[in-house]
Amino acid sequence: MSNPKILVVEDDSTVRNLITTTLKSNNYAYITAANGETAIAAATTGQPDIVFLDLGLPDMDGIEVIKRIRSWSQMPIIVISARSEDADKVTALDAGADDYLTKPFSVTELLARLRVAQRRIATIESKPGDSVFRNGKLTVDYAAGCASLNGEELKLTPTEYKLLCLLAKDAGKVLTHTYLTNKIWGSSWESDMASLRVHMATLRKKLEKDSQTQYIQTHIGIGYRMLKSE
Repeated sequence: MSNPKILVVEDDSTVRNLITTTLKSNNYAYITAANGETAIAAATTGQPDIVFLDLGLPDMDGIEVIKRIRSWSQMPIIVISARSEDADKVTALDAGADDYLTKPFSVTELLARLRVAQRRIATIESKPGDSVFRNGKLTVDYAAGCASLNGEELKLTPTEYKLLCLLAKDAGKVLTHTYLTNKIWGSSWESDMASLRVHMATLRKKLEKDSQTQYIQTHIGIGYRMLKSE
């Protein structure tokens, strides 16, 4: 796809100018909003493809903006916030954000997160009804209920396969511990979190045993992300 249009939601003019200058110099179209209500209106009428969202807005919390946008759109939302606690990141991701960038941030990291969001859009737009997920040497056949690596079927437990499917279907997006445990076990007790870590560790060993390719990225205290491989 061509470069997407970005909605930049930031009340601090210095940070907003840094982001828009970076976008302009890299040939991205953009629109801006300095508060929540303007952001929601711009998300509706401006037809952006991706949102950069500050949480500390003057008229409403950014979490509410995420929830409002998520009520009608699945466009990627990248939070950019000075709130660095894991609990804040988890709250934003559980509300529907795709990624979280902590201030201060580098231009290089900003553009890298943007490219991840672009790949996520491309994944969603390409063959939405496809029953097979391919990522580098990894293949997940949803219809057949199996996965393979380098053409060889992976011997996965039912829980490992469910986790792999969840990560594959949202490749590029950080999935929180709470989201994953609720999807797998219907709850998020501490014992579920411990089980998740064990299952994820065994799944990762099977995926990355004989390869230098990293498929699963751990976000400590937050969750996991399926990385897109070339």
